[in-house]
Amino acid sequence: MQSIVAYFNKQAGKSREEAKLMFLKIIFKWATFGSAFFEVKQTTEPNFPEILLIAINKHGVSLIDPKTKDILTTHPFTKISNWSSGNTYFHITIGNLVRGSKLLCETSLGYKMDDLLTSYISQMLTTMSKQRSSRGHSR
Repeated sequence: MQSIVAYFNKQAGKSREEAKLMFLKIIFKWATFGSAFFEVKQTTEPNFPEILLIAINKHGVSLIDPKTKDILTTHPFTKISNWSSGNTYFHITIGNLVRGSKLLCETSLGYKMDDLLTSYISQMLTTMSKQRSSRGHSR
């Protein structure tokens, strides 16, 4: 507690805007910054809890233990080969069809997860395409 008070006292004299900026610079580094979180019931991975939090953000799809808040694994978008959703489920395939693994989840928010994942991957592909074309046309 004393270290918190000492740190707080060091910040005396900072404006409200400076304090906000300092706070954002710290949380921006967190692995889950900017995430949308979804609680799901997963039925395929025996090493993970049955109830999981799935975080989708600019880094990919993270599986989080809801009790400990530990990130169990993060799958970058480049490793996600397929996904599907419906009124009661969200399925995702990591890796390819031959050597990949599937995570089957029960959730009523599968369509939202699908939309978000589609948007992030579409953005990633657009960025990769622009990078390729700009390399090919150097002057």
